[in-house]
Amino acid sequence: MGLQEFQVVGRHLPTTNEPNPKIYRMRIFAPNEVVAKSRFWYFLRQLKKVKKASGEIIGVNVIHEAKPLKVKNFGIWLRYDSRSGTHNMYKEFRDLSRADAVKSLYQDMAARHRARFRSIHILRVVEIAKSDDVRRPYIKQLLTPGLKFPLPHRVGKSAATFVANRPSTF
Repeated sequence: MGLQEFQVVGRHLPTTNEPNPKIYRMRIFAPNEVVAKSRFWYFLRQLKKVKKASGEIIGVNVIHEAKPLKVKNFGIWLRYDSRSGTHNMYKEFRDLSRADAVKSLYQDMAARHRARFRSIHILRVVEIAKSDDVRRPYIKQLLTPGLKFPLPHRVGKSAATFVANRPSTF
């Protein structure tokens, strides 16, 4: 399930009492445009007195990442419904794009908290520009300059099947 970031813009249908209704814009992460529209109406129905039957969608756009090849740190605020109640949470992820970070969030929430896609509401996704603003130690440990990942105990390929001495792997 690859997620994309959509900008969905909609409003209440114009009436005689309200000829110019307020326009609402949301950034929604969804696998396709249909799910993005559905989530838009779901959230708008919760926040304002607008539902799909009495509203209209003005536009749906896909938001692409500005620098998709640069590794960035993201902070995500979310609210999710567990078996015991509703919880607010802040998590940090290191990924190439906002959509990939949100996908990692859904995987992490499913693994750690057994939270489904339908029970997670993403409130805010922010790219953390300065390394001083990173809060979580599991992301901080990746920010040290000159970070190396050594590969100990490498077994080299031998040309012959049977050799007189053991391979040196250190």
